[in-house]
Amino acid sequence: MSRRAQDKVETKEYFKVLEPDFPEWLNDYIATPAMQKQAKISVSCGIVYSDLFPTVRFYSSLDHSIAVALIIWHFTHDKKQTLAGLFHDIATPAFKHCVDFLNGDYYKQESTEALTTKTIAKSKEIMRLLKRDGISLDEVNDYHKYPIADNDTPKLSADRLEYSLSNSLFMYPQNTLNQVRDAYNDIAIQTNPVGETELGFRTMDHACDFVKVTSNMSMSYRADRTRYSMQFIADVLKCLNRDNMITIDDLYRLSEEDVIEIVKKSKYGRAFETWTNAKEIKTSLAEPRDVYYVHHGAKIRYIDPLVSGERVSKLSSLANDYIKQNLAQDINNYVYLDGIASNLA
Repeated sequence: MSRRAQDKVETKEYFKVLEPDFPEWLNDYIATPAMQKQAKISVSCGIVYSDLFPTVRFYSSLDHSIAVALIIWHFTHDKKQTLAGLFHDIATPAFKHCVDFLNGDYYKQESTEALTTKTIAKSKEIMRLLKRDGISLDEVNDYHKYPIADNDTPKLSADRLEYSLSNSLFMYPQNTLNQVRDAYNDIAIQTNPVGETELGFRTMDHACDFVKVTSNMSMSYRADRTRYSMQFIADVLKCLNRDNMITIDDLYRLSEEDVIEIVKKSKYGRAFETWTNAKEIKTSLAEPRDVYYVHHGAKIRYIDPLVSGERVSKLSSLANDYIKQNLAQDINNYVYLDGIASNLA
């Protein structure tokens, strides 16, 4: 069995953990061209294509969207909320949040979300299904409306829970499928101290373990090699756009493999190959000379989940320490690779 085929098997087993009784009605929506396009985009924001990240495997934006929908369905059995979760990344371009970096939005990483409504509305297949099911566009075009689907940091939502669980399995392996199952089965809908509904843990042990794992991964999300890689991809895309080799619209139409082929045939192909084959990133306190470098911050992700209605950081000094260590991460270095010129040529 090929690695990609094995990945699909493991993903299906993970889906069964999130919802053992798969909602068959969801398949019609998943099968639409607008959703299937997400199957060719990695949630890794392109880092899966570099040896800087040897443990990262291909887990698609479609996989993530289905998994978010399954979590919402598992806890609510509400079709509208479930579809809002399924559609939340439908406007995601190739290389995902790298396009936010391209747009200068490396702190919030939300610049592409404005196209969600337009993307759904343009899909004749989705609009036909919504009409069939008696659901309006404005009931599924913004998952922020539903606190179980999405909420503000540091609360736990279906989206935040999903990428935490799947990343702990497939990108930065820290958990087994059984560990994910045990943690997931400890979660319930709860009411937070200000009266809002939110996902939370029943037991302290599972909540603390979750905070430990997610804090470690959060530091990986904005580590030197990650910030460098995402900005590098963004700048290569910007150069290709400037050279009239690719348009921004192309990033919403082409697969990542298609875009990579364009990069390889461009004058930036050698730099891309250097990044692809790199095994270790380099850092400096001083500004490097005559090389391409990255020197900026990134979005801080952290989760402080509920335990029986209270934030775990208030109940556990250990969990609080994990969160503090995450938030205190030093990312002030200049980051670079030898062999990539400042103009990326």
